[in-house]
Amino acid sequence: MKTAVYYRNDDIRIEERPRPEINDGEILVRMMACGICGTDVMEWYRLQKAPRVLGHEMAGVIAGVGRDVKGLKKGDRVFVSHHVPCFNCHYCNNGNYTACDSLHRGNYDPGGFSEYISVPEENVRYGTFILPDDMTFEDAVMIEPLGCAIAGQKRLGVKAGDTVLIIGSGISGLLHIHLSKLKGARVIATDINDYRLKKAAEFGADYVINAASYSPDELTRINNGHPAEKVIVCTGAARAVQDAFLSVDRRGTLLFFAVPGKDITIPSVRFWREEVSLSFSYGAAPVDLREAVELISSKEVETGRMITHTVALTDIRKGFDLVSEAGDSLKIVVIPD
Repeated sequence: MKTAVYYRNDDIRIEERPRPEINDGEILVRMMACGICGTDVMEWYRLQKAPRVLGHEMAGVIAGVGRDVKGLKKGDRVFVSHHVPCFNCHYCNNGNYTACDSLHRGNYDPGGFSEYISVPEENVRYGTFILPDDMTFEDAVMIEPLGCAIAGQKRLGVKAGDTVLIIGSGISGLLHIHLSKLKGARVIATDINDYRLKKAAEFGADYVINAASYSPDELTRINNGHPAEKVIVCTGAARAVQDAFLSVDRRGTLLFFAVPGKDITIPSVRFWREEVSLSFSYGAAPVDLREAVELISSKEVETGRMITHTVALTDIRKGFDLVSEAGDSLKIVVIPD
């Protein structure tokens, strides 16, 4: 089978590998669509484990079923989560599923950017979702990124009447805009890319500001003299960190949904005096993914409008270039040749 093996952003090689074997509790999935995540092109994050087959936003058709698998059969259309909790550890027993060691260690084999994927027993049990009949495979790749945004919003506690500043209007930023508006919040979005600012407005942002000219003074001017109660960082740009620190109101909450490639220095004295809460969000639990399936299926979140390009597996380098350049593109989806 064909696999796309990541060595670095400008070196992704199509290599032949044997089709994975499956055990009694596993399934084999034929990939029909797999999204390229922004984290896939973060070299500081990916190079440490290269070479490897990436791809964790994968939907496809079950091509093989182990004899102990219940409730799934060949031909089922599914989305498969690469990370799942064990539901039986200290963290899971306290509802902190994304802190589970199993969630951080697990993955499917070899990765979503391949023609076939072997799904481990734990992922079959906790991370495999049969797709609604009206959901396309392309829509299904958005389940994981939307689930992560849902998890982040739960940590942030966005509610009606809040002003939410979203720094970075790529896919994660657009998802947070959409979710914040569903909750009745007022949304101000920034980006350095005019195309993405236009999309932010289309997805409901009340105000959009070019990040190159953004200032906290402008925020307070359009927000009745106050900074934002909630701030979400959706880009790893260094300036975004400083803008976020200067833009959160007293007793406000700041969520790092994305981080730069180096540690952050926090203005702890000011945050202590002003009782600012700081949070980070990584991954999604199965409950978040189920909620994402429902929101996409019901069309409450219009993920299909976020998909701008599809590329064949053997042309995946073009997709990585589009994501890295961050030009007139949003979600890039890889499909079989």
